[in-house]
Amino acid sequence: MITETDTTDRSGAEALYRYELNGAYDEMFSAVDHPRKQYRPRRTSLSSIKALRSPFMGTTRARSESFLTICSPGSSRPPNGKRLSAASPAQPAPESGAGRVAAQQTAQRITALNLFLKDVYHEGKIIEDGVVPGSIVYTCKHYRREMRNVKVPRDVYITVVGTDLIRNPEGNFVVLEDNLRVPSGVSYMLTSRRVMKQIFPSLFQKCGVRPIEQYSQALLSTLRSFAPEGRPEPTVVLLTPGSYNSAYFEHTYLARQMGIELVEGRDLVVHDNIVYMRTTFGLQRVDVIYRRIDDDYLDPLVFGTGSTLGAVGLFNAYRAGNVGLANALGTGVADDKAIYAFVPKIIRYYLDQDPILENVETLLMSDRGQRDHVCQKLEEYVVKAVGESGGYGMLIGPHSSEQQRSEFRQKIYAEPRNYIAQPTINLSTAPCLVDGIIEPRHVDLRPYILYGEEITIVPGGLTRVALRKGSLVVNSSQGGGSKDTWVLQN
Repeated sequence: MITETDTTDRSGAEALYRYELNGAYDEMFSAVDHPRKQYRPRRTSLSSIKALRSPFMGTTRARSESFLTICSPGSSRPPNGKRLSAASPAQPAPESGAGRVAAQQTAQRITALNLFLKDVYHEGKIIEDGVVPGSIVYTCKHYRREMRNVKVPRDVYITVVGTDLIRNPEGNFVVLEDNLRVPSGVSYMLTSRRVMKQIFPSLFQKCGVRPIEQYSQALLSTLRSFAPEGRPEPTVVLLTPGSYNSAYFEHTYLARQMGIELVEGRDLVVHDNIVYMRTTFGLQRVDVIYRRIDDDYLDPLVFGTGSTLGAVGLFNAYRAGNVGLANALGTGVADDKAIYAFVPKIIRYYLDQDPILENVETLLMSDRGQRDHVCQKLEEYVVKAVGESGGYGMLIGPHSSEQQRSEFRQKIYAEPRNYIAQPTINLSTAPCLVDGIIEPRHVDLRPYILYGEEITIVPGGLTRVALRKGSLVVNSSQGGGSKDTWVLQN
């Protein structure tokens, strides 16, 4: 199906572009030449290629000047060591109703998953009652036995969450996966918004776009709420693995926006279960750490990795209640992709509610019947390693070769607990300016949620884009791009 639109640029010359509807739910068009309600007021702003080209070049230049970058581990890098995170000037704009549903769902989900984490690290009632098998929980590589019976501030394990949502071909939101360990990407959401407001300032007022610029201060306020008692003016720091980390731009950006210190493990020292950072004026106590380091590398004394990215004694200080960590250690057990299959049951168990949004159907390869079924029809499924992120350890069946399917089949049979399978879903599409032509590209949406004294949901999110035509892989680490995402006022 092709959408053709005649437009006139400022010089009066006609421009013609063809927009193809490929069977997926399209965020902008409901049918040929019929934009959805929330897009109609700004259709003319997006219709002229000539009008878009100049701002898009400005977008690329502005993002470059902002050092908005992401690097794939092991990838070849340009001379400056970084490459631009690609962007498009045309934004998907969730209607207010859909935005409310997504907000309610994410609040419901984070509440249930936080209760699940508290339970599995203490009494384990959900396991005793047979709702979630202990064999799934205790074999998760992100389950931390060291966290058993550890009291966390406010009983909140998940402080920062990025939940990935997609639209199915019927246009309904479904949850693709949860990101509860060290979710990333929020700096790209914030920087994309700043750049887009520079390029299209009048469009924001005209369309009634809700602001997201308050995120950094909301994050800082949330982090402060996890300070130990008796620390009315807590010191908050962001702990980074260092400049070689693929998300280092985000670490520096958020620390600067919040006005807090960016530290590495070598900057921290622990005395008598109190954490200090080294400064030019001597040691200064640290009350809250926003960690961007995986559990395994946080404290070599406890986790035995020999890593120098963390600090010796940090876990004991945390266990003693003398420092807050966001997110808590051990949260990865709740975003294990095998546990994901049980989240609807988890919501019903703790909240006595039906899930507002459904999961994608998920088959566990640890189940013999499901495993045999999937292995016979690998070309129909997306297979994922349960503990991986960033698009790694994944097979997209319809786009795979026979050799790739054979290799994954062997991996599944060798380590069935390590894999799940989901039916291939044709992600929704949104308009992108590609080589001077507006074309559809597949997208998903990652809204960000903060959980402190209350749950705060950002009225926006990171829309990730699969830049290669026909691709369903939106991860930035796999060459994906991003869009500024608009949630509109009622």
